[in-house]
Amino acid sequence: MFIRDESFQTFIRRYPIVTFLTAVHIVVFLLINFTPFRTSLYHLMVGSNYYIAAGDYWRLLTPIITHEAAGHLIFNSFSLILFGPALEQILGKARFIIGYVGAGLIANIATLLMLPLSYAHIGASGSIFGLFGIYVYMLYNHRQYIDRANTQILLVVLGISLVSTFLNERINVLGHLFGLIGGAALAPIILASLHRKKNRY
Repeated sequence: MFIRDESFQTFIRRYPIVTFLTAVHIVVFLLINFTPFRTSLYHLMVGSNYYIAAGDYWRLLTPIITHEAAGHLIFNSFSLILFGPALEQILGKARFIIGYVGAGLIANIATLLMLPLSYAHIGASGSIFGLFGIYVYMLYNHRQYIDRANTQILLVVLGISLVSTFLNERINVLGHLFGLIGGAALAPIILASLHRKKNRY
């Protein structure tokens, strides 16, 4: 489930949404680091609470695909590649997008409402934690999707990620926590829709 043994071509064919999101991460990273308009683009993408409150509502979404540091990009993209494919396969493309983007949006709204206007942030971490939230909901309500071995992997990685959240002062703690909560909150809606579709056939 979480062990990737496909070829590159097979991965792209099986998981087009995860592939597309990862590619967008890389392209945006390159644009804001290695192009002449990198500064202006970065300032357009960053999740600035001040500018969101002033009406730049697209900034609730653009941080989800924006990474400035290579380590940040690699960690989030690796997490997406590791934990995204199984959910894309279980949920289908549209539901996966709703869960991933929706959790990131919830995390960024919480950041806007609960942190100062001077606060600014980037990164897909809220959406990544949203995937964890969906998995956690499955563990308690749809165990048929996750076996014992993969449950252990998931809980260990989630535990490490949560501990790391509180150890680095540069991390948007609320973004991580509300991404997790957002994913868990969206999961029953997404899975109910999935099961209704299956029951029609």
